[in-house]
Amino acid sequence: MASAPAVKICGLTRAEDAASAEQAGAAYLGVILAGGPRLLTPERARLVLGARRHGIQRVAVFGDQPEAEVVALAEMLDLDVIQLHGPRTDDAIARIAARSARVVWPVLRVAGTTLPDDAAALAVAAGTLVFDAHVVGQLGGTGVSLDWSGLSRDVIALRHAVPGMRLVLAGGLRPSNVARATRLLSPDVVDVSSGVECAPGVKDPALVRQFVTAAHDAAESEP
Repeated sequence: MASAPAVKICGLTRAEDAASAEQAGAAYLGVILAGGPRLLTPERARLVLGARRHGIQRVAVFGDQPEAEVVALAEMLDLDVIQLHGPRTDDAIARIAARSARVVWPVLRVAGTTLPDDAAALAVAAGTLVFDAHVVGQLGGTGVSLDWSGLSRDVIALRHAVPGMRLVLAGGLRPSNVARATRLLSPDVVDVSSGVECAPGVKDPALVRQFVTAAHDAAESEP
């Protein structure tokens, strides 16, 4: 039986939402430094993430900031994970990981049922890939779902090509569909933002609890 995925609650803008996500069982708390309606200043992001807590991984989402700025902010925010949207080469991923001494999650913006050509190279460089929906003009948080069933063959092939690769699944997840997505692609982490909100950047504690429960129960459900 597959293991249940860990849960990342992203796009946090309020410390109380970060606290309720932790209480619900989320393992990753994410803030946005890349743009959009959930964009925070570094100072605000530090307040939202709060003090370091046992068992909680701290993630910030970056866009096209220079590598030196990404590394500096990772130190300032005491991050565990640097999530990188925007075009980055496998060499850039490796440099940022080495300079920051942090885990790096590059994001693949996926359209249709075919993975981008650089998927394997990025997976080798980082060890982890985030799959998110490709929506022109937006980096994430769009609420658009991927074609999980259509992508399953490419995901299986990628895992064979890069043994040990970890998959973080984002893009249109919500309490009502995370179990199905998990059964189809077996992600290591499921990443939600708009799917548990009552307004942009404002998380609904009840939806967060429902999402975590559905994700954790997915491994026990029949396909």
